[in-house]
Amino acid sequence: MAGHGMMGVWHSDALKDRDCCLHTIVGRQPEPTKAFAELYGYCKWTVDLSEALADEEIDIVILATPSEIHAENALASLAAGKHTLVEIPIAMNLQDANRVVDAARERGLTLGVVHPLRFRQATIALRNKVLAGEENIRQVVTRFYIHRLENVGGTGYRRSWTDNLLWHHITHSLDMGLWLLNESVREVHSFMPLPDPKTGIPMEVFLGIETEKDQSLICTGSYYSRENMWDALIITDRDTYRFDYTQNKLTTREGEQLMEQEPDNCALVTRDFVQAVKDGGSPPAVTGESVLPAMRVLQTAQDDWDKKHGAQILPGRPLKTE
Repeated sequence: MAGHGMMGVWHSDALKDRDCCLHTIVGRQPEPTKAFAELYGYCKWTVDLSEALADEEIDIVILATPSEIHAENALASLAAGKHTLVEIPIAMNLQDANRVVDAARERGLTLGVVHPLRFRQATIALRNKVLAGEENIRQVVTRFYIHRLENVGGTGYRRSWTDNLLWHHITHSLDMGLWLLNESVREVHSFMPLPDPKTGIPMEVFLGIETEKDQSLICTGSYYSRENMWDALIITDRDTYRFDYTQNKLTTREGEQLMEQEPDNCALVTRDFVQAVKDGGSPPAVTGESVLPAMRVLQTAQDDWDKKHGAQILPGRPLKTE
């Protein structure tokens, strides 16, 4: 396990009582990394990822590191012969995402990406209806709003890296929408403002996607919001579904029902990947290749911004991985 922030905690919680060995935790600072290893029963700890990757006892690597080094870490892990589960996003540009997917394929290794919205049981049920032709989706509208003028993570500590609204948080909703629609993208419309002078990054995103079957997917987000909001409104020819990921509620014409808590949902991703590696044949539910449609849309939006403002190395966004 590389990283022991909020996602490192959730992945470790998902596996600590399962039929696997929590072998090595990789962190940045010795003392907190050692403390985390003792808390979760890791056999070893280190602040050097290459040291862990060289250990022949390790079969699976979970990367819960900063988004901007996901591709770099994944390529190193795959080069070391490790089955690799990467936190969302797989990379910060399409070129690097393709490189990671190609590396896994060439080495015959299992590659998964943490896209937990695909594991929501109600979302799976709706997708099955769509694939069976029982319902047709007309429109998907998603919102992700939080207040992040200060770079503080989910566990409350100040991070050494800067989040990226487009390539990180919007990716969740975008991938879920594309996965549900299950149609080719015809056109992408996008807007992001100039970087905020305090954070150095664009703090708002609008994506409008048209499919070849005249469906629409709208993804909006802001780091300026004083109200936390993360939801999706899905309109079909038979019903309207409102997924509230903040309150873990689903509302349809039949009323409200509770959904899985986010840590429990993330645990399904982790356990699915480990089981896929153990089985040695079936792929994980979210493969690296399956997230490439979302990455193509993100790259189109990024390219549009770059044409307007010039390609820039922003906090949390390297231009490419060497």
